[in-house]
Amino acid sequence: MKKRIEPSRVSPGKPLPDCTIFLLAKAYQKAHGLFQEQLKPYGLTNYQHLILEGLWYQEGQTAAELGKLLVLDKATLSGVLERLSNADWIVKRPDPEDRRITRLYPSEKANSLKDELIELRKQANENLLSGFTLEEQLLFKRFLWDLI
Repeated sequence: MKKRIEPSRVSPGKPLPDCTIFLLAKAYQKAHGLFQEQLKPYGLTNYQHLILEGLWYQEGQTAAELGKLLVLDKATLSGVLERLSNADWIVKRPDPEDRRITRLYPSEKANSLKDELIELRKQANENLLSGFTLEEQLLFKRFLWDLI
């Protein structure tokens, strides 16, 4: 198990203030950066990977449905969807019953790498949480869900 660093032990002298927001931001930076490095060979960002996983979970969603599922706002989602479409990771198709509605699907390119990319995410999660017991991992995830 990894040794945890107490805030007062980070630097000599005056301890850092107890700031949960700062700690969450630093944890996000670490996790985001580690996974981003693993995604570089695929030309994907963390958000793009998240969206692909959302579409693998349920193909044919609208952008609004996908945003709700992934807890992403419309502004964030629209630009990422456009970049994924331009890079041939997703396909946009009109709804067969209402052509005003656009449905989203993973492309052949995305589906050919699905298992590999999902495994990459699973390994990244395992690596990030490897210093925690199973109970701590479950509590940590529950606390994060409670925050969003």
